[in-house]
Amino acid sequence: MTEVRDAENIILVELNSGTVMIELMPKIAPNHVNRMKELSRTGLYDNVCFHRVIDGFMAQTGDVKHGNMGQNFALAKAGTGGSDLPNLKAEFSKIPHDRGTIGAARSSHPDSANSQFFINFMDNHFLNFKYTVYGRVIEGMELVDRIARGEPPKMPDRINSMRVAADV
Repeated sequence: MTEVRDAENIILVELNSGTVMIELMPKIAPNHVNRMKELSRTGLYDNVCFHRVIDGFMAQTGDVKHGNMGQNFALAKAGTGGSDLPNLKAEFSKIPHDRGTIGAARSSHPDSANSQFFINFMDNHFLNFKYTVYGRVIEGMELVDRIARGEPPKMPDRINSMRVAADV
């Protein structure tokens, strides 16, 4: 297991296959980091599905409004909602969308990110300066690579639980 330097800025994502450890970047995107920690601490990411997983691109999850409901409902609605909290302003930076980085999913409006996020399967530099990067996988990327593909997947993988390491 990777040594945790700052447990307050480490997210532990429990999948059926194991734990993915994400290091957050509070100096780069403080509002996005705070939102992920807030939603993790309230358990809203628990049982949320990966509703959009594109091979060679990314795995998207975090629809806390629809993504934790039953299989058929989740497939029909997941990806269309967020939390009850206000949308976030973009926090673009020079951090590139490299393999394993966490990006804020949003609509076509740059300031529309809320709860959804994606994990890049590969370097996706065409997203640079268009989507906020606010973390990176530091352990368990091989587990992310095994997430079921599809838009939506027929049998989507889910986040069993998502916690701030300082709280565990």
